[in-house]
Amino acid sequence: MTDRKAELAANLARVEERISAACAGAGRKREEVTLIVVTKTYPASDVRLLAELGVRHVAENRDQEAAPKAAECADLPLIWHFVGQLQTNKVRSVSSYADVVQSVDRKRLVDALSRAAVGAGRELGVLIQVALDVDSSDRGERGGVGPDGVERLAESVAEAEGLRLDGLMTVAPLSGPYEGRPRAAFDRLMEISSRLRVAHPAANMVSAGMSSDLEEAVAAGATHVRVGTAVLGVRPGLR
Repeated sequence: MTDRKAELAANLARVEERISAACAGAGRKREEVTLIVVTKTYPASDVRLLAELGVRHVAENRDQEAAPKAAECADLPLIWHFVGQLQTNKVRSVSSYADVVQSVDRKRLVDALSRAAVGAGRELGVLIQVALDVDSSDRGERGGVGPDGVERLAESVAEAEGLRLDGLMTVAPLSGPYEGRPRAAFDRLMEISSRLRVAHPAANMVSAGMSSDLEEAVAAGATHVRVGTAVLGVRPGLR
């Protein structure tokens, strides 16, 4: 085993211990939570090592980095998540490799993704990104639609050809009523998810929590956690 593979294996083991302990503390089964490793700024060689170590879900947030990396790893049994703010001019590229787009926050993006998915002959999973630093249907500081806009946007996704409404995603807000309160933020996301599932029972995916707050997300009920630094190490500067 190479030094890098051993390092990643040790980091994954520590993250696994954290997720397992959080599940036990919340009275949940370990298999209820899926680990997504965020591989942004790290090379395709790391993605290959992660796949060898059993990782199946990976995430990227910039198309210019993700597209060539996904192409280089196309032979691997991976599920690719796009988690960054997405501009419509990148939709065609993203829809060619992403299995799930977690950052959908406006109708124009839904329409663009639908056209691209149909054109590519693919079905894309979609998560609506919920902004918890705003109370209305406005966009948040880090992207996302406010809680009041979730229902209408969900209907747009559900009606769009080539798209599958999978659930919700959030990032712990840096401002507003939930600043510094990730557990409260994730509890609020679960409330919104419960309401969404009344009309869309299959939209049961809840993506929340990162390296610093995955325990709070698991305790709140998240089904997926997005972990980067705790697995891959402190990130180099964005290129």
